[in-house]
Amino acid sequence: MDKFTVKQIKNKKVWETFVLSKKPQTFLQSWNWGEVNENLGEEIIRLGFYKNNVLVGICLLIKQNAKRGPHFLIPAGPLMDWEDENLAKFFKKSVYDLAKKSKVWFVRIRPEILDNKKKNNPLRGKELFRKLGMKQAPMHLHAENTWILDISKSEDELLSEMRKTTRYLIRKSLKYDLTIEVSKDPKLSETLFNLQKETALRHKFVGFSEKLFKSEIKVFSIDKQAEVFLVKKAKEALAIAIIIFYGDSAYYHFSGSTSKYREIPFSYRLQWEIIKHAKRRGIKFYNFWGIAPNDNPKHRFAGVTLFKTGFGGERIDWFPAHDLVINPLYYFTYIFETLRKTMRRL
Repeated sequence: MDKFTVKQIKNKKVWETFVLSKKPQTFLQSWNWGEVNENLGEEIIRLGFYKNNVLVGICLLIKQNAKRGPHFLIPAGPLMDWEDENLAKFFKKSVYDLAKKSKVWFVRIRPEILDNKKKNNPLRGKELFRKLGMKQAPMHLHAENTWILDISKSEDELLSEMRKTTRYLIRKSLKYDLTIEVSKDPKLSETLFNLQKETALRHKFVGFSEKLFKSEIKVFSIDKQAEVFLVKKAKEALAIAIIIFYGDSAYYHFSGSTSKYREIPFSYRLQWEIIKHAKRRGIKFYNFWGIAPNDNPKHRFAGVTLFKTGFGGERIDWFPAHDLVINPLYYFTYIFETLRKTMRRL
């Protein structure tokens, strides 16, 4: 009979070797994403799951003492073989026991499992999660609906596969006197924070903190895993983005842009320069991050989705976040988040 054990992993090399050996890879379970959250004052726990003394799974837990209820987050994880139901049951019991001791109300899990709605899912995700006693969360966890472009093709091929309007606007942007800057300076977090405030007002979403931006730039850039891209008109920043380089992918993670100069397609120029830069780094995929979950033109992210999909690529939907209920008080959180989701048109 297989023997399962769990223990905390303190060695960065052991952790990263395992994460980068998996497909798909994800920076949300990377060592550095844990460091970013720890810098923000969150408690993090890195668990390793062993089968007969062999590491077969890892799990980054982030404790959040939110007003809506204390909970653990497991973004894009755990990373393990979900076909091994005994391992899945051991994971659930281990995390449940830890959550009980930590006095959290629930554990929110969004594993890196494809949500094949139109195909038979070989991982039987929903069936397995029901067996494990989990229920679908009322809110998403990070980008569950994403747009990914294979950038291993030539530049000419990439341009030819774009939407006609996107290709035209990229070429139009080259006629303007714009400059592109690439930096690793954490001080640019202030520029990003200010431009994201403008973006949040336009698209009606709640932005992120400057402290988060600064931590992400600082932590990931140490391992050459993050760069900040700006497009400028003279000395004025028009758009900015943090790009995370992890494994075979570049992630368009945080961004912001001005509401001015609408006649200049500067955002198209920025994306094209990022894609070309990622290609030079030997990156295979460009992850545009989140898009709307459907084709509803009234969805609040419909405009952003139209922009991202114009560059070509394919839609990738991840298995939705599920909650492992620890305390009955969780249902206050469930009601609150359900109402908030409706109000925010998510």
